[in-house]
Amino acid sequence: MSRQHEPPHPGEFIRKVYTEPYKDNISRSEIARRLSVSRSNFNRLLNEEVGLSSEMALRLSRVLGGTAESWMNMQTNYALWQARKKININKLESLQLSP
Repeated sequence: MSRQHEPPHPGEFIRKVYTEPYKDNISRSEIARRLSVSRSNFNRLLNEEVGLSSEMALRLSRVLGGTAESWMNMQTNYALWQARKKININKLESLQLSP
């Protein structure tokens, strides 16, 4: 399957959809407090320095909405896109198992 657009990192998505448009209404610190994580931990995610954990996906689903599965799918899609840029699987040989 070929993708035309690079999927966003979950942190980029959160920045563009939740923090930047509402920065006058709610701070990153307040969102971090509601997530029950440190502001620095939340900022690492927003700055795309870390990937999204399953625990954070559960927290985000409760605080920001969506399902934990949708948050994890976003992380998986991003991670696979990054891996495809690094690894040439055409050089790999398929394992053929006989019954």
